[in-house]
Amino acid sequence: MVSGRELRSMVREDGALVLTLEDVTLGDPAADEVIVRVEAAPINPSDLGLLLGPADVASLRASGTSERPILTFDVPAARLAAVRGRLGQSLPVGNEGAGTVIAAGPDAAALLGRRVGMIGGAMYADYRKLKARDVVLLPEGASAVDGASMFVNPLTALGFVETMRTEGHKAIVHTAAASNLGQMLQKLCLEDGVPLVNVVRSDEQAAILRAIGATHVLNSRDPDFRAKLVDAIAETGATIAFDAIGGGSLGSDIMQAMEQGAARSMTEYSRYGSNSFKQLYIYGALDLAPTSLNRLAFGFQWSVSGWLLTPFLMKAGQETAMRLRQRVADALTTTFASHYSHTIGLAEALDPEVLRAYERKATGEKYLIDPTRG
Repeated sequence: MVSGRELRSMVREDGALVLTLEDVTLGDPAADEVIVRVEAAPINPSDLGLLLGPADVASLRASGTSERPILTFDVPAARLAAVRGRLGQSLPVGNEGAGTVIAAGPDAAALLGRRVGMIGGAMYADYRKLKARDVVLLPEGASAVDGASMFVNPLTALGFVETMRTEGHKAIVHTAAASNLGQMLQKLCLEDGVPLVNVVRSDEQAAILRAIGATHVLNSRDPDFRAKLVDAIAETGATIAFDAIGGGSLGSDIMQAMEQGAARSMTEYSRYGSNSFKQLYIYGALDLAPTSLNRLAFGFQWSVSGWLLTPFLMKAGQETAMRLRQRVADALTTTFASHYSHTIGLAEALDPEVLRAYERKATGEKYLIDPTRG
């Protein structure tokens, strides 16, 4: 039995979202379970979706103490319906992490004292009890920092390529492409010979990708962006896109560029557009505005869907999931290496200024929580 803190997020019935550190006690592990001392857990955009959800960050109010801070936010009335299912529930946060196994059941005894990466939620905590199947033994010499982000971003990048192949596409368009995930995807595509069109929002972001070997990098704020996008898509033959932005018209612009690229090889006019099937997957929500689709601009051979890692892995099956996990483990410090700009303690994650900084999700600024720091 071990006791520690756990970061919780709750939306109250009165429309306030509250972040707290709660005391939790973990019982002895079952035969197939382990208890891990959490030593590194990244703050990913997907974590912020649960941590802050629909809250208005500008309404932040701090109380409590430095050791046990409490942050309270207002949730706009128009957003409450989307989270009605979690009202009154104190939910643990943190999708993934890494640390050292401090207790293990008989069936997992070989993991005792070993460093592991783990997935399964509730990672913003001092300790985490979970099934042994949800941890991966880190390679010899790998640190907890090396293994902290070995699931969400690496498996998402691999999932994009796997989806592309399964659905019969041959090249990818990716937005917010200078992110930690985007850099992994670029390295992976170079290794696998997959043409990739990267869409970013600044010259500085473009430079990050070119430095790791990217060929096609487009700044969506350039005046000739749309023309360059058509050229890049026509050159690569990209017919599938993964969009981290979500809101606005960028996804529609990509679909239209795919149609325009396909139209260059059409030999006769069709009022229904080209026969080229175009797929847009929205997997992020960096822009919370509604998604705008100029649907008549890209013919009738298209689809727009959501893409999430867990449903993808379930559909792909255990054999594929294990193959992808092994590839991550084999290239943990190269292709799938993550880099962090800041490391903070668990209580520090609820410091108002620190929270405002990581909530911005700025390129080049990735935060890591190390609960052992306090």
